[in-house]
Amino acid sequence: MKRLATVALILPALLVGCQDDTSSAEQYSTGGDPTDSPCARVVSSIGYAGLMLEPKGQEERQNFEDALIGRLAEVRGITLQFGPRLPASLSRAVETVRRATAGLSRNDVPRDRQVALLKQYRAAADQIVAGCEQGRATARARSG
Repeated sequence: MKRLATVALILPALLVGCQDDTSSAEQYSTGGDPTDSPCARVVSSIGYAGLMLEPKGQEERQNFEDALIGRLAEVRGITLQFGPRLPASLSRAVETVRRATAGLSRNDVPRDRQVALLKQYRAAADQIVAGCEQGRATARARSG
């Protein structure tokens, strides 16, 4: 009985100590390892959101439904977490994705603003995907 009482008293202190873990302080996404390839994580999230986007040039027809807004919010979180580790040449595109998804991940943004942000997002997201693909091709060439 004393052992149970001791565990009951110590457990809350242990749990509070775990919450102060700084390794999770900058975690904006779940389901991955912080040591994952930043390009793989960001490009994957861009692709996942892209599955719901109208073809390029048809942004005015886009339905900004909750599912798409959720996917764009995921892109934002993953970009906040992994974007700083992308190649420096992509920093401007990363900042544009962050800024655009800040508006695209909310339901209260006027439609004309959503369309404009989507166009900005797409251009920057395409730059990130191309830059990561180029980096992967360069790495393969060096190793092979």
